Amino acid sequence: MPLNVPDNLPAIDILKEENIFVMDETRATQQDIRPLKLIILNLMPIKIITETHLLRTLANSPLQIEISFLNIESHVSKNTPREHLETFYLSFKDIKDQKFDGMIITGAPVEHLNFEDVDYWDELKEIMDWSLHHVTSTLYICWAAQAGLYYHYQVPKYPTDKKVFGIFNHTVNNATVPLVRGFDDEFQVPHSRHTTINREDVLGVDDLEIISESDEAGVYIVSSKDGRQIFVTGHSEYEALTLKGEYERDLAKGLPIEVPKNYFPNDDPSQMPKITWRSHASLLFSNWLNYYVYQQTPFKLEDIK
Repeated sequence: MPLNVPDNLPAIDILKEENIFVMDETRATQQDIRPLKLIILNLMPIKIITETHLLRTLANSPLQIEISFLNIESHVSKNTPREHLETFYLSFKDIKDQKFDGMIITGAPVEHLNFEDVDYWDELKEIMDWSLHHVTSTLYICWAAQAGLYYHYQVPKYPTDKKVFGIFNHTVNNATVPLVRGFDDEFQVPHSRHTTINREDVLGVDDLEIISESDEAGVYIVSSKDGRQIFVTGHSEYEALTLKGEYERDLAKGLPIEVPKNYFPNDDPSQMPKITWRSHASLLFSNWLNYYVYQQTPFKLEDIK
Protein backbone atom coordinates (compact mmCIF):
# COMPACT_ATOMS: atom_id res chain seq x y z
CA MET A 1 0.00 0.00 0.00
CA PRO A 2 1.23 3.55 -0.63
CA LEU A 3 1.76 6.60 1.50
CA ASN A 4 -1.11 9.05 1.57
CA VAL A 5 0.32 12.57 1.83
CA PRO A 6 -1.06 16.09 1.30
CA ASP A 7 -1.62 17.11 -2.32
CA ASN A 8 1.31 18.99 -3.91
CA LEU A 9 3.81 18.23 -1.13
CA PRO A 10 7.27 18.80 -2.75
CA ALA A 11 8.53 15.38 -1.64
CA ILE A 12 5.96 13.69 -3.89
CA ASP A 13 7.77 14.51 -7.14
CA ILE A 14 11.15 13.51 -5.71
CA LEU A 15 9.88 10.14 -4.51
CA LYS A 16 8.01 9.40 -7.73
CA GLU A 17 11.24 9.96 -9.66
CA GLU A 18 12.74 7.24 -7.43
CA ASN A 19 9.86 4.90 -8.36
CA ILE A 20 8.35 5.12 -4.87
CA PHE A 21 4.56 4.93 -4.89
CA VAL A 22 3.05 7.92 -3.11
CA MET A 23 -0.68 8.57 -3.16
CA ASP A 24 -2.09 12.06 -2.74
CA GLU A 25 -5.20 12.82 -0.70
CA THR A 26 -7.47 13.10 -3.74
CA ARG A 27 -6.85 9.53 -4.88
CA ALA A 28 -6.77 8.06 -1.37
CA THR A 29 -10.30 9.22 -0.62
CA GLN A 30 -11.51 6.90 -3.39
CA GLN A 31 -10.26 3.79 -1.55
CA ASP A 32 -12.47 2.06 1.00
CA ILE A 33 -9.79 1.30 3.59
CA ARG A 34 -8.89 2.48 7.07
CA PRO A 35 -5.30 3.79 6.74
CA LEU A 36 -2.97 4.19 9.68
CA LYS A 37 -2.93 7.81 10.84
CA LEU A 38 0.63 9.00 11.43
CA ILE A 39 1.59 12.44 12.74
CA ILE A 40 5.19 13.68 12.23
CA LEU A 41 6.47 16.46 14.48
CA ASN A 42 9.23 17.91 12.32
CA LEU A 43 11.74 19.86 14.42
CA MET A 44 14.46 20.05 11.78
CA PRO A 45 15.20 23.48 10.28
CA ILE A 46 15.05 22.51 6.59
CA LYS A 47 11.78 20.67 6.86
CA ILE A 48 11.32 19.74 3.19
CA ILE A 49 14.51 17.64 3.24
CA THR A 50 13.44 15.83 6.41
CA GLU A 51 9.99 15.19 4.96
CA THR A 52 11.58 13.47 1.98
CA HIS A 53 13.94 11.39 4.16
CA LEU A 54 11.12 10.07 6.31
CA LEU A 55 8.59 9.50 3.54
CA ARG A 56 11.17 7.58 1.53
CA THR A 57 11.72 5.22 4.45
CA LEU A 58 8.07 4.88 5.45
CA ALA A 59 7.10 4.03 1.88
CA ASN A 60 8.62 0.56 2.22
CA SER A 61 5.64 -0.66 4.26
CA PRO A 62 2.74 -2.66 2.76
CA LEU A 63 0.37 -0.62 4.93
CA GLN A 64 -1.47 2.47 3.76
CA ILE A 65 -0.40 5.39 5.92
CA GLU A 66 -2.07 8.77 6.11
CA ILE A 67 0.63 11.32 6.92
CA SER A 68 0.12 14.64 8.70
CA PHE A 69 2.85 17.09 9.63
CA LEU A 70 3.02 19.00 12.90
CA ASN A 71 4.92 22.23 13.53
CA ILE A 72 5.97 23.89 16.78
CA GLU A 73 4.20 27.22 17.28
CA SER A 74 6.60 28.60 19.89
CA HIS A 75 9.53 28.71 17.44
CA VAL A 76 9.77 30.59 14.14
CA SER A 77 11.37 28.50 11.40
CA LYS A 78 13.92 30.51 9.38
CA ASN A 79 14.83 27.82 6.86
CA THR A 80 11.44 26.70 5.55
CA PRO A 81 9.13 29.03 3.59
CA ARG A 82 6.14 30.24 5.58
CA GLU A 83 3.89 29.27 2.68
CA HIS A 84 5.05 25.66 2.98
CA LEU A 85 4.31 25.56 6.69
CA GLU A 86 0.90 27.16 6.28
CA THR A 87 -0.02 24.75 3.47
CA PHE A 88 1.24 21.43 4.80
CA TYR A 89 1.63 21.75 8.58
CA LEU A 90 -0.76 21.65 11.51
CA SER A 91 -0.26 23.19 14.93
CA PHE A 92 -0.80 21.36 18.19
CA LYS A 93 -4.07 23.17 18.82
CA ASP A 94 -5.34 21.70 15.52
CA ILE A 95 -4.76 18.09 16.58
CA LYS A 96 -4.79 17.97 20.39
CA ASP A 97 -8.32 16.55 20.44
CA GLN A 98 -7.48 13.87 17.87
CA LYS A 99 -5.86 10.46 18.24
CA PHE A 100 -3.27 8.86 15.97
CA ASP A 101 -1.99 5.35 15.37
CA GLY A 102 1.64 6.46 15.36
CA MET A 103 3.85 9.49 15.84
CA ILE A 104 7.41 10.40 14.83
CA ILE A 105 9.34 13.21 16.53
CA THR A 106 12.47 14.23 14.63
CA GLY A 107 15.82 15.45 15.83
CA ALA A 108 16.75 19.13 16.09
CA PRO A 109 20.07 21.05 16.00
CA VAL A 110 19.76 22.27 19.60
CA GLU A 111 21.80 19.68 21.45
CA HIS A 112 24.29 22.34 22.66
CA LEU A 113 21.49 23.71 24.84
CA ASN A 114 20.12 22.33 28.06
CA PHE A 115 16.66 20.95 27.39
CA GLU A 116 15.03 23.63 29.54
CA ASP A 117 16.78 26.36 27.51
CA VAL A 118 15.26 25.29 24.19
CA ASP A 119 12.70 27.97 23.31
CA TYR A 120 9.96 25.42 22.53
CA TRP A 121 10.66 23.04 25.43
CA ASP A 122 7.37 23.73 27.21
CA GLU A 123 5.37 23.10 24.05
CA LEU A 124 7.33 19.93 23.32
CA LYS A 125 6.67 18.66 26.85
CA GLU A 126 2.96 19.25 26.33
CA ILE A 127 3.07 17.28 23.07
CA MET A 128 5.05 14.42 24.63
CA ASP A 129 2.53 14.24 27.49
CA TRP A 130 -0.34 14.28 25.00
CA SER A 131 1.20 11.44 23.00
CA LEU A 132 1.00 9.06 25.98
CA HIS A 133 -2.79 8.87 25.71
CA HIS A 134 -3.44 9.92 22.11
CA VAL A 135 -0.92 7.80 20.15
CA THR A 136 -0.41 4.04 20.06
CA SER A 137 3.38 4.26 19.62
CA THR A 138 5.81 7.17 19.28
CA LEU A 139 9.20 6.95 17.56
CA TYR A 140 11.76 9.54 18.75
CA ILE A 141 14.80 10.27 16.54
CA CYS A 142 18.26 11.60 17.59
CA TRP A 143 17.87 14.73 19.78
CA ALA A 144 14.19 13.94 20.26
CA ALA A 145 15.21 10.51 21.62
CA GLN A 146 17.41 12.19 24.18
CA ALA A 147 14.68 14.73 24.98
CA GLY A 148 12.06 12.01 25.43
CA LEU A 149 14.30 9.90 27.64
CA TYR A 150 15.12 12.94 29.75
CA TYR A 151 11.55 14.15 30.13
CA HIS A 152 9.79 10.82 30.65
CA TYR A 153 12.53 8.93 32.51
CA GLN A 154 15.04 11.52 33.79
CA VAL A 155 17.84 10.02 31.67
CA PRO A 156 20.39 12.83 31.14
CA LYS A 157 22.47 13.59 28.07
CA TYR A 158 26.21 14.23 28.13
CA PRO A 159 28.50 16.15 25.77
CA THR A 160 30.94 14.01 23.79
CA ASP A 161 34.65 14.82 23.40
CA LYS A 162 34.10 15.15 19.66
CA LYS A 163 31.15 14.81 17.34
CA VAL A 164 29.78 11.29 16.88
CA PHE A 165 29.83 11.52 13.11
CA GLY A 166 29.79 8.80 10.49
CA ILE A 167 28.55 5.27 9.83
CA PHE A 168 28.95 2.85 12.72
CA ASN A 169 28.48 -0.89 13.25
CA HIS A 170 25.70 -1.93 15.63
CA THR A 171 24.54 -5.15 17.26
CA VAL A 172 21.23 -6.35 18.69
CA ASN A 173 20.99 -7.02 22.43
CA ASN A 174 17.75 -9.01 22.36
CA ALA A 175 16.87 -10.67 19.05
CA THR A 176 13.42 -11.72 20.32
CA VAL A 177 12.14 -8.13 20.33
CA PRO A 178 9.81 -7.59 17.32
CA LEU A 179 11.41 -4.23 16.48
CA VAL A 180 14.64 -5.95 15.42
CA ARG A 181 13.05 -8.95 13.71
CA GLY A 182 15.09 -9.73 10.60
CA PHE A 183 18.09 -7.57 11.57
CA ASP A 184 21.55 -8.83 10.69
CA ASP A 185 23.96 -9.72 13.49
CA GLU A 186 25.79 -6.50 12.60
CA PHE A 187 24.33 -3.56 10.74
CA GLN A 188 25.30 0.03 10.01
CA VAL A 189 23.65 3.31 10.99
CA PRO A 190 24.53 6.98 10.43
CA HIS A 191 25.05 9.18 13.50
CA SER A 192 25.54 12.93 13.70
CA ARG A 193 25.49 14.39 17.22
CA HIS A 194 27.55 16.10 19.91
CA THR A 195 25.83 14.49 22.90
CA THR A 196 25.13 10.99 24.13
CA ILE A 197 23.33 8.99 26.79
CA ASN A 198 24.99 6.51 29.13
CA ARG A 199 23.83 2.91 29.09
CA GLU A 200 24.09 2.74 32.90
CA ASP A 201 21.49 5.50 33.22
CA VAL A 202 19.12 3.62 30.91
CA LEU A 203 19.67 0.29 32.65
CA GLY A 204 18.76 2.00 35.92
CA VAL A 205 15.18 2.55 34.70
CA ASP A 206 13.03 -0.57 35.12
CA ASP A 207 10.61 0.43 32.35
CA LEU A 208 13.33 0.76 29.69
CA GLU A 209 15.25 -1.80 27.63
CA ILE A 210 18.31 -1.23 25.45
CA ILE A 211 17.52 -2.97 22.17
CA SER A 212 20.65 -2.12 20.17
CA GLU A 213 23.98 -0.38 20.67
CA SER A 214 27.38 0.25 19.12
CA ASP A 215 30.88 -0.07 20.54
CA GLU A 216 31.76 3.30 19.00
CA ALA A 217 28.47 5.21 18.88
CA GLY A 218 26.97 3.96 22.14
CA VAL A 219 23.30 3.27 22.86
CA TYR A 220 21.25 3.21 19.64
CA ILE A 221 17.69 1.94 20.31
CA VAL A 222 15.87 2.08 23.63
CA SER A 223 12.27 0.97 24.12
CA SER A 224 9.75 1.26 26.90
CA LYS A 225 8.69 -2.20 28.03
CA ASP A 226 5.20 -1.72 26.52
CA GLY A 227 6.61 -0.57 23.16
CA ARG A 228 4.64 2.67 23.17
CA GLN A 229 7.83 4.72 23.16
CA ILE A 230 10.82 3.92 20.94
CA PHE A 231 13.98 6.06 21.21
CA VAL A 232 16.47 5.93 18.32
CA THR A 233 19.66 7.97 18.71
CA GLY A 234 20.89 7.64 15.10
CA HIS A 235 19.66 8.74 11.69
CA SER A 236 18.82 5.60 9.74
CA GLU A 237 16.54 7.74 7.53
CA TYR A 238 19.47 9.75 6.11
CA GLU A 239 20.06 9.59 2.37
CA ALA A 240 23.43 8.99 0.70
CA LEU A 241 24.73 12.56 0.67
CA THR A 242 23.36 13.89 3.97
CA LEU A 243 26.56 13.43 5.98
CA LYS A 244 28.57 14.84 3.07
CA GLY A 245 26.43 17.97 3.14
CA GLU A 246 26.83 18.34 6.91
CA TYR A 247 30.60 17.86 6.66
CA GLU A 248 30.97 20.48 3.92
CA ARG A 249 28.67 22.88 5.79
CA ASP A 250 30.78 22.70 8.95
CA LEU A 251 34.00 23.07 6.98
CA ALA A 252 32.65 26.21 5.30
CA LYS A 253 31.77 27.64 8.72
CA GLY A 254 35.27 26.94 10.02
CA LEU A 255 33.97 24.55 12.67
CA PRO A 256 36.13 21.75 14.04
CA ILE A 257 34.88 18.73 12.13
CA GLU A 258 36.51 15.44 11.19
CA VAL A 259 35.78 13.39 8.09
CA PRO A 260 32.74 11.22 8.93
CA LYS A 261 33.90 7.73 9.88
CA ASN A 262 33.40 4.78 7.54
CA TYR A 263 31.54 6.97 5.03
CA PHE A 264 33.74 8.08 2.14
CA PRO A 265 35.70 5.30 0.35
CA ASN A 266 39.23 5.37 1.79
CA ASP A 267 38.10 8.35 3.96
CA ASP A 268 38.51 10.51 0.87
CA PRO A 269 35.87 13.27 0.72
CA SER A 270 36.41 13.62 -3.03
CA GLN A 271 34.90 10.16 -3.56
CA MET A 272 31.20 9.40 -3.66
CA PRO A 273 29.90 7.72 -0.48
CA LYS A 274 27.96 4.47 -0.73
CA ILE A 275 24.75 3.67 1.12
CA THR A 276 25.30 0.75 3.51
CA TRP A 277 22.36 1.32 5.87
CA ARG A 278 19.23 1.52 3.68
CA SER A 279 18.02 -2.05 4.23
CA HIS A 280 18.31 -1.62 7.99
CA ALA A 281 16.41 1.67 7.83
CA SER A 282 13.58 0.10 5.86
CA LEU A 283 13.32 -2.81 8.27
CA LEU A 284 13.42 -0.58 11.36
CA PHE A 285 10.54 1.60 10.18
CA SER A 286 8.47 -1.24 8.73
CA ASN A 287 8.87 -3.31 11.92
CA TRP A 288 7.81 -0.34 14.03
CA LEU A 289 4.79 0.32 11.83
CA ASN A 290 3.75 -3.32 11.76
CA TYR A 291 4.44 -4.65 15.26
CA TYR A 292 4.13 -1.50 17.37
CA VAL A 293 1.49 0.45 15.48
CA TYR A 294 -0.66 -1.70 13.15
CA GLN A 295 -0.71 -4.81 15.37
CA GLN A 296 -1.41 -2.81 18.53
CA THR A 297 -3.68 0.07 17.56
CA PRO A 298 -7.45 -0.33 17.99
CA PHE A 299 -9.67 -0.22 14.92
CA LYS A 300 -11.43 2.80 16.38
CA LEU A 301 -8.91 5.52 17.13
CA GLU A 302 -11.05 6.89 19.94
CA ASP A 303 -10.31 3.66 21.85
CA ILE A 304 -6.62 4.55 22.27
CA LYS A 305 -5.93 4.99 26.00
